[in-house]
Amino acid sequence: MTAVWVTIAALALATAALKLAGPLALGGRTLPVRALGVVELLASALLAALVVVETFGEGRSLTFDARVLGAAFAVVALTLRAPMILVVLGAAAVTAVARLLF
Repeated sequence: MTAVWVTIAALALATAALKLAGPLALGGRTLPVRALGVVELLASALLAALVVVETFGEGRSLTFDARVLGAAFAVVALTLRAPMILVVLGAAAVTAVARLLF
């Protein structure tokens, strides 16, 4: 078995253990209201962090390139309540044109 498959197996076991830890720790009780509010916001915060890292990160530094213009277009389009297909296609087009010009 190669190192890649060992890593995949270890990550699969760790994921299963983490999913099992929550119900075992709670023991059938419900979460307090404050904790439930944090858990509900966690997915949005993680997605936002992923978008920021993938848009502005390059290695261990920040970079501002054509992706920033595409993301800015998406923010403006979403603020104006544009349809999602227009947001995605417009951001892709702005990014492509920016890469072509710069």
